[in-house]
Amino acid sequence: MSAVLSASPAQPAGSPHPAGDDGKFRRGVGKYRQLLILFGVFGALVFSLLALNFYASFRSAQVNTAYQLANRQHENLQRIARALLELDAMRVAGAAWKAETLAELRTAANAFQVSQATLRGGGIAPGADGKPITLEAVASPRGRDLEDRIDALWKPWSIRIAPLLRDDFTSAQLAEALAWSQANHIALLSTAGDLAVETQLDGVAQAAELRRLQTGGVVAALVLFVLILLTFLQRLRVAQETGDLAREELREILVNVREGLVMVMPDYRLGARMSRSAHGMFGRTLHADDDFFSQLSHLVGEKLRHDARDYVKLLFTAHVQDSQLTGQNPLHAIEVTARTRGGYTARRHLSFAFHRIFIDGVVNHLLVTIQDTTARMELERKLQDERQRSQKDFSMLLKAFDADPAMLRQFVQRAEACLLEVNDLLGSVSSVNGEAAMSRMLDRAVRRTHELMRDASQLGLESFSTQAQQFEAELQRIQLSGADLATREVDIQNLPMPLQDLLTKVAAIKSLTSSQRVMAAAAPAESLNDTLAAVVQEAAAASNKQVDAIIRMGSHSDLEGESRHLVREIAIQLARNAVAHGIETPPVRDSAGKGARGVVDIQLTRGETDWVLSVRDDGAGVTASVIKQRLIELGWYSAPQLESFDERQIVGHIFKPGFSTADAGSATVHAGRGVGLDVVQANVQRLGGRMTLSSQPGISTEFRIRFAA
Repeated sequence: MSAVLSASPAQPAGSPHPAGDDGKFRRGVGKYRQLLILFGVFGALVFSLLALNFYASFRSAQVNTAYQLANRQHENLQRIARALLELDAMRVAGAAWKAETLAELRTAANAFQVSQATLRGGGIAPGADGKPITLEAVASPRGRDLEDRIDALWKPWSIRIAPLLRDDFTSAQLAEALAWSQANHIALLSTAGDLAVETQLDGVAQAAELRRLQTGGVVAALVLFVLILLTFLQRLRVAQETGDLAREELREILVNVREGLVMVMPDYRLGARMSRSAHGMFGRTLHADDDFFSQLSHLVGEKLRHDARDYVKLLFTAHVQDSQLTGQNPLHAIEVTARTRGGYTARRHLSFAFHRIFIDGVVNHLLVTIQDTTARMELERKLQDERQRSQKDFSMLLKAFDADPAMLRQFVQRAEACLLEVNDLLGSVSSVNGEAAMSRMLDRAVRRTHELMRDASQLGLESFSTQAQQFEAELQRIQLSGADLATREVDIQNLPMPLQDLLTKVAAIKSLTSSQRVMAAAAPAESLNDTLAAVVQEAAAASNKQVDAIIRMGSHSDLEGESRHLVREIAIQLARNAVAHGIETPPVRDSAGKGARGVVDIQLTRGETDWVLSVRDDGAGVTASVIKQRLIELGWYSAPQLESFDERQIVGHIFKPGFSTADAGSATVHAGRGVGLDVVQANVQRLGGRMTLSSQPGISTEFRIRFAA
């Protein structure tokens, strides 16, 4: 309800007034005293919000610095352990101690000692911009507990490292320090990592509290602003003359206004004057003395009409204040079905606003304003969709910023090449070239898009991988549609091509790589063991399975060039395949007498003349009968045709493009699109290796890839 018009009696003649300018000033101040007080409170609230924002920025810098300091503890521990291993290698080789190794050990030990003291007792540390910033000691109970655990592990180690910080240490002292490192380094690293996480969680909690305070302040400011506005409007309403109200009905109803305007009398009947637009808003011709709620019957249901009647009844009660009715209008925003001029039905959004018209302290009638808010609601929906899309893109950029710089640069290079290749492939598709050429081009486009989706998923770029997955699904739909060449060509031309959008995302990610180059030199390379463990757990979570991963890929770092990349790609894809198609769900495993948790074992070993990559799972195994049935379902063969195939030939189809045992509706990022083992086989060929498959139905499946050293 937006307005209350009142008529106040005229002031009797001869009533006293303050004389002169001083009297006018006092009258002006008295007249607007309430507004001045509200403006003063509003200004004070805005100032408080600015101060709170400054404090929030200061706390954010503190939290960020504390988090970075905790992370540097983790790095310094790794530097210490690496230096001890290098010194031990020199001892074994009988070589002299390298000065740079000793310097690295001393620098890392001193740096850890300083950062530990700062986090534990507070102090000054360099901020993100290099400027010193005062840090408070870790205050959370868990943080203090983690600090105590770090001290308990670090102090004995620092005592054993102390002799190594001098030039006259002995091999026995080195062996003692190294033995302590090997026994306690992992626990210390884990505890330091937990401290970094706890520091970040503590910062998040503080930031959330500050956001709540800021939100409360903003809400209070908005309430004050609305109060100021309502007070000002009330002053305007009071200033209107009683004589103007007698002609209000004629001035309120305008013939050409876009809004629908009607008057509702105390008996709920329509007044004689109404705007032309009102008929269109109601979707029928209105007449004076029509019952307002009867005209609403084809727009809203019985329950809403009943609520509207109760609300209008309150509006006609003079002693009920506007503040008591705020937010109670049931017709403020409604969705209705209306017929267009062409006879079609369309959904519209309408907003009814009720304005009380007072004469001599009594509500004479209600002025009802009806607005078609369809365009505004559609705009709000689009803005919300765009906001969500921007949030996803922003989250993707944050993920990219946290990714390994080398992997991110490699992804950018491959993504650009892949997108441009897909664009060229689809641009060259023509029915003139024949069935085989179109199939090859579509198959290549599907493969390249799948590779792009997989690479983005590995880096956690959800927005990118989701868009690539959707585009891949569209390509596969055309590929498997069975339509004639001309129809498929038209379908390709009508595809909603996201290539430009994906290239834009790649460009945004590319801009991050330059800022990561400085950090990349100091940061350790991502462990393939960790990556594979994460892939296994993500695939398990996506398929509601429980899986333990045994991963031994440490020698992967000895590979060079393309071989290193190909082995990584093969291992990741086979790990996904093992979880998605091999490991059973816990109920199935229980019924088969297995434990609820499956096991995926991945290892890379080096022999004298060759390398062997093995990926083994203790799942359901590869069953020829299941593959045979799936080939029939896909329409690749008939049952009589498959009778001439032996089991080896049938199982070999799992490496064919487009084959998957998963249903089309259950395809995910991890499996179900028929471009998994096909890609693995292609990568094995590029590696110059040979792949073998051994399986025991109901027991295990193992893929072994052997390639030259």
